[in-house]
Amino acid sequence: MKAIFIACSQAYNEEIIEVLESFGQRGYTRWTEVGGRGSSDGIPHLGSHAWPDMNHVVLTFVEDDAVAGRILEALHEKDLESKDLGLRAFVWNIEKYC
Repeated sequence: MKAIFIACSQAYNEEIIEVLESFGQRGYTRWTEVGGRGSSDGIPHLGSHAWPDMNHVVLTFVEDDAVAGRILEALHEKDLESKDLGLRAFVWNIEKYC
């Protein structure tokens, strides 16, 4: 089992869910209005007067390693389409769950 953590501009809100659903991934948890800044070249998303944009975070768990890889590839392609918006995704191994 894999966990996929996705941090992205709120502008991607529905597009991220559409990517997950296109791979048959129904379950997820989403946090809205999350502040942050990219580590190398991202602009701040802080919800302030100077930096009004915000991020969303999505966490989902997938059974199949291959599906996790394909989701990550699809998210990377989406990031390349609009680099200025900001989208990062990470995959972790999940050892136990109930």
